[in-house]
Amino acid sequence: VQLQASGGGSVQAGGSLRLSCAASGRTVSNYRMGWFRQAPGKNREFVAGISRSGGQSYYAESMKGRFTISRDNAKNTVYLEMNSLKPEDTAVYYCAADSSFRFSVEGSSYDYWGQGTLVTVSS
Repeated sequence: VQLQASGGGSVQAGGSLRLSCAASGRTVSNYRMGWFRQAPGKNREFVAGISRSGGQSYYAESMKGRFTISRDNAKNTVYLEMNSLKPEDTAVYYCAADSSFRFSVEGSSYDYWGQGTLVTVSS
């Protein structure tokens, strides 16, 4: 499966962005999906994950209540709605697909990755 992330941009603190991850090649419903991010000089970190059906979602602690992951399997697309953005949310955001049947926050568990989209939050 090929993944294409989009929707990044520059926003002021407190603002919102909606990232999209469009899949092609295989239907996205075959995969658990996740969003990760990597800030300059920092390691990649898990942001959110969602089950194949969309019935279960998971978030890193610092994103709970601000970020919402969702998916539209009919459109082969996964979304990340980000609200109340903070300067520390500045990073390149990546979507990823996991073919396993066990939830993981580890990037190494994910099989396919998109190219990333940059989110910049200014204070």
